[in-house]
Amino acid sequence: MADLRTNFVGVSSPNPFWLASAPPTDKAYNVIRAFEAGWGGVVWKTLGLDPPVVNVSSRYGAVQWNGQRIAGLNNIELISDRPLKINLDEIRQVKREWPDRAMVVSLMVPCDEASWRSILPMVEDTGADAVELNFGCPHGMSERGMGAAVGQVPEYIQMVAAWVKQYSKLPCIVKLTPNITDIRWPARAAKKGGTDAVSLINTINSITTIDLDLMAPTPTVDGKGTHGGYCGPAVRPIALNMVAEIARDPETRGLPISAIGGIGTWRDAAEFIALGAGNVQVCTAAMHYGFRIVEDMISGLSNWMDSKGYRTIEDFRGRAIRNVTDWKFLNLKYDIKALINQDLCIQCGLCHIACEDTAHQAISREKDGQRHFEVDNDECVGCNLCMHVCPVDDCITMQRVDDGSFQNWTTHPNNPMAEKA
Repeated sequence: MADLRTNFVGVSSPNPFWLASAPPTDKAYNVIRAFEAGWGGVVWKTLGLDPPVVNVSSRYGAVQWNGQRIAGLNNIELISDRPLKINLDEIRQVKREWPDRAMVVSLMVPCDEASWRSILPMVEDTGADAVELNFGCPHGMSERGMGAAVGQVPEYIQMVAAWVKQYSKLPCIVKLTPNITDIRWPARAAKKGGTDAVSLINTINSITTIDLDLMAPTPTVDGKGTHGGYCGPAVRPIALNMVAEIARDPETRGLPISAIGGIGTWRDAAEFIALGAGNVQVCTAAMHYGFRIVEDMISGLSNWMDSKGYRTIEDFRGRAIRNVTDWKFLNLKYDIKALINQDLCIQCGLCHIACEDTAHQAISREKDGQRHFEVDNDECVGCNLCMHVCPVDDCITMQRVDDGSFQNWTTHPNNPMAEKA
């Protein structure tokens, strides 16, 4: 049987599935229910210094697509609005009762040394395993000089990370904002500041929908709306890319990563781990389906690992990194063509329509006067579009037809900057 135990920057947990800092981790009641369901750890909802923040009523907006109620979720909620002492007392209680689970505390305070020096000993006194610095929240708190306002300035990230390492013995995880041009710069700054790990991605700045009756963004608060943080399945591809960029960057290679962003299944988790993540954090999926989804995630990952012969997470962690490269290094001689399995084809014509209108006119629709869809190899460029629009699994497959030779853009004769032998 696969062993799902993880040790992330010295913080052990029975599996790699943690709940991210969010409403599901706002109080002891929620966290205990999560641990009872099987979650390996939690990042407690972000704490600040008293007095607590004031949240609004009407906090979530959702993008619905193709029958899925929450393809993406937008929130305008701020950090914990409960008194700091109550949160700290509950963290202490839960950690005492569940010593085998990871207890990480998310923090966000003003960007000055005194504030960080003040809150860190209080958190350390609870017995928590680590702290996560919330440099990602894109709304509300960023307007007060915290959250993404810090995470978008590498110099601030490095400075605060250094303060935290100076004033606390707890492992430090810097949570990065995706609302930045190049994720490598804040990751490099966090490493220079001495962080033990990074977590990403935090939510993406967004307006999800407009209420065309109220003429205001949703969620709407007394007729007005604002930008918020976007999360859920729709952001996972963005998160995968940013995790990969940090994992393969020579300046941050080896920096532990806790992956966040649209994770809802064991397969999602396995993909992030294959890109180097040491564990994953989940939020939207738990809010959508409840805490017990972790049971399927645990069994699914375990079964897949058994089928592949992976005994531990470390056996496949990072294995995909070596196959992530820059476009210029891709093989320009590699050639594939679409092949339609006529026994599976239901004659819907979606492949023809997509190719005819928007691609390369490589799929005919008639043969001997009958409805029949077939690929013209002379026109097919192997773009995969027909395969993606086809509603029947494995009806359209991509077949390799090249001779196995190799050439990339760095040496191609059409490249004026080509490297010369």
